[in-house]
Amino acid sequence: MTSPVAVITGASQGLGRALAHELAGRGWSLVLDARRESALTSAVRSLPGGPHPAIAGDVADPAHRRDLVDVAAELGGATALVNNASTLGASPLPRLADLDTTTYLRILQVNLVAPVALTAALLPQLRTSRGVVVNVSSDASVEPYETWGGYGSSKAGLDHATRVLAAEEPALRVYAVDPGDMRTAMHQDAFPGEDISDRPDPAVVVPALVRLLEGSLPSGRYRASELAPVAVSA
Repeated sequence: MTSPVAVITGASQGLGRALAHELAGRGWSLVLDARRESALTSAVRSLPGGPHPAIAGDVADPAHRRDLVDVAAELGGATALVNNASTLGASPLPRLADLDTTTYLRILQVNLVAPVALTAALLPQLRTSRGVVVNVSSDASVEPYETWGGYGSSKAGLDHATRVLAAEEPALRVYAVDPGDMRTAMHQDAFPGEDISDRPDPAVVVPALVRLLEGSLPSGRYRASELAPVAVSA
């Protein structure tokens, strides 16, 4: 029996790394992406099973996205895509009036344009497998938090792109998921100097993502807390 194949972006740390470890243990083959090669290599080294090809690069780079698509095809074609890679753009987060245009464009390229483009490139494979797309969103996409305008608007765009893709590709399952607060490097960058040790470890969110990837829920936007119990890790 052929192993399902998942492409996961931002897989060297945080939620992406935790999800990769769980899926590898469940028999998936993984195509993993992150910007820092050393961190990605370290993450892959700890995974069970395989093959799990790791390709370091920037998801905003079309050539890098083509590499991810080609490698997934070599493994038999993607069954799932998890668009997890994101950027805050700046730390500390600026107010919208102070958000540099170049920084904002970078946020949109990584958080919105890249996931849409990578999904489009993988659609032939995903259609064949009647697969699933999971776009990692945020509560900042629906809540007007001060200083979160750049990041939040990029995720709001991703939410809507998710809904449109679901309407256009009814044979696929297409999700946006809000994982909630997590104890990650990016969350720490959003709150520099603050103690975020009370936030849940990313691993507690993974069962919710697995339910989307391996289940049969209808396409839509979900909060991780709706899909699986999320207990705060000490």
